Amino acid sequence: MVSRPDSSNDFSGEAETVVQAGVVHGGIHLHRAQHVFTAPRQLPLSPSGFVNREADLLKLDRFLVARPGSREQGRTPVGVSTVSGPPGVGKTAMAVYWAHRVRSEFPDGDLYIDMQGFGPGPPLSTETVLEAFLRALDVRPDNIPEGLTGRAALFRSLLDGKRVLLLIDNATSSAQVRHLIPGSRQCFTLVTSRNTLSGLVVREGALPVTLDVLSSEESVLLLSELMGHDRIAAEVESAQQVAQLCGHLPLALRVVAERAVNRPQLSLADLVDELNGEQRRLDALASAEDELSDTRAVFSWSYQALTPDLMRTFRLIGLHEGADIGLGAAAALIGANVGEATRQLRALVGVHLLQETTVNRFQLHALLRSYSRERALAEEAQAERMQAVRRSLTWYLLTADRARSVLLPFFPSIPLVPPGHLDLADEFVNGPQAMSWFDTERRNLLAAMRQATEFGQFDIGWKLPFVTTGFFELRSYWDEWESNHRSGLAAAELLGDSFGEAVNMQMLGDVAWRRSRFDEAISNYRHAAEIGRHLSAGWIEGFALRGEGLVREQQGDFHAASEMFRSALQIFRSDGLRRGEGMSLLSLGKCAHALNDPTQAVAFGTAAVRIFEEIDDVWTLAWGRLALAISLMAGEADLDAMAQLRRACETFRLFDDHHSEAEALVLLAELYVRSDDVTNAQTCRRRAAELYEILGDSRAAEVRARIEDMEAGA
Repeated sequence: MVSRPDSSNDFSGEAETVVQAGVVHGGIHLHRAQHVFTAPRQLPLSPSGFVNREADLLKLDRFLVARPGSREQGRTPVGVSTVSGPPGVGKTAMAVYWAHRVRSEFPDGDLYIDMQGFGPGPPLSTETVLEAFLRALDVRPDNIPEGLTGRAALFRSLLDGKRVLLLIDNATSSAQVRHLIPGSRQCFTLVTSRNTLSGLVVREGALPVTLDVLSSEESVLLLSELMGHDRIAAEVESAQQVAQLCGHLPLALRVVAERAVNRPQLSLADLVDELNGEQRRLDALASAEDELSDTRAVFSWSYQALTPDLMRTFRLIGLHEGADIGLGAAAALIGANVGEATRQLRALVGVHLLQETTVNRFQLHALLRSYSRERALAEEAQAERMQAVRRSLTWYLLTADRARSVLLPFFPSIPLVPPGHLDLADEFVNGPQAMSWFDTERRNLLAAMRQATEFGQFDIGWKLPFVTTGFFELRSYWDEWESNHRSGLAAAELLGDSFGEAVNMQMLGDVAWRRSRFDEAISNYRHAAEIGRHLSAGWIEGFALRGEGLVREQQGDFHAASEMFRSALQIFRSDGLRRGEGMSLLSLGKCAHALNDPTQAVAFGTAAVRIFEEIDDVWTLAWGRLALAISLMAGEADLDAMAQLRRACETFRLFDDHHSEAEALVLLAELYVRSDDVTNAQTCRRRAAELYEILGDSRAAEVRARIEDMEAGA
């Protein structure tokens, strides 16, 4: 077998069992790599009903036209601007609105990220954001450096000479943003924050826009747009008082206006009286440092008008720590079925206490989240808050495992937790749908893992990393993959659960191997194997032994590797674990080939292929055929090798696995050359070169050179 650790099916011990799913690109990495730059378009939807801020919008326009390469030249070059102001003042709305207004100036795309600087969980790290941007710019995960410096340098290189608009939302500090700014001033970076980010102004020359609350006139104009000009014109003085009670904040004005629209009989004077009464009732809660001081009365006034079930839903939604929430997770959180949850969430959207960001995805504004949590702490017993979070975490665990069972049916399963009365309506019909769910919920899954530990739900805390491990590995989110299992290991240790400790340690062995930390990998595998042996959990011990064997194989110690594979094989056979048996045989065949024993290599490979056929593991069967073909070629059984490679190519092509198909085609071309079939050899090489080019693989040049050499010789 050609050594190819970046895309080998033996890539990471037990986790390599996931690649049989049939949607794998590059062996184990499920993604669609591109060789042509595709302009990303990531801006959120432009806010509807946006009014005012014309002076600030024009200021941003002036900053933009001073940029080199813009339509108007001659001003001081500007590539960065900041938009700062207090919470609820409309920073994000204005930034997104302006970005949509000018996005045509940036033919190479736009990038957007919410840094989550003021949410319930930790803000995004600069490294994480750079990884997300690099992926959006079509960089293969394996080509993304691990460190901040390397990622930042690659990011700047990719954007050099391009015209890309970046919107970085909710940043906490200049340091968090600095490495996200392109080196090319043909790009434009807009950063929003509650803080002034003076460091960007001083060091990067950013031009600041500071948003204040709306003026009295602007506030009344907004109320007119929302409530009707005639209604406001009839009571202008009362409208001004309403604006003052809303702190002149757009968010609060919209909440008040929405409820007032639904009460057409209410005069604005009566509205002022109601808001004043609510303000007096809540004065004791306000303080100079209280971010809700200008909005609490408005939110409370709107909240108190809700029905009891909507009040409870609003309170509980604030306990969700992810950036947004879908219907299934929301239904679990509030303890309802999906239909009832849909009704309640849409009702909250209707009164501006919740946003529907995309179809069936919902989000709380930061201020409303703070108010929601305040209400939950004041009105919900601790037991009810705990039960709500437990239901939500259980939904994520069970739904993730359902997705895993479709995409990775041969991955080992573990005992989960009882579903109770959860509405688990999500069904996944195929692997791509399951992976799409993961892509949508990835950040929520990360938040759920943190919350499981914070709320003492340690059983879910160690199980959730395990049932999602294949997703994080397939998508090559290496940093998150590792941190998940470290968190899972800590949760299992706190719970005193040896089984949970073993499975997370096993995965940490895979992580360490993937990152070429071989001593650490062996230590983790041995720890997992010891616990697995003690618990009589054969699959843990077997895959841990095989994991150590894969490390030895990669180090070139094929004799030691073979011993580990034989030990694993014995355990798998004893426990009737057919796929583990097949994978161990496949690895033994590779070692035999490396040790120049083609007879043994063919025997092991043939036995492995037979097992994969019997258990109907289609993708791994194709990969087994590829390995067997290499051994057959070494024994000069060319016709048999050709038959194996042709069948492997058919499967890889069907499953869109470009790396494996290209490798099989290169070998098939060699066999055609041996049989003097130049035409078919060149056809295989051309197709292999195309696939390597699509993947951005340097082997494309080598294959092209072989084609040219053969043509020159002819």
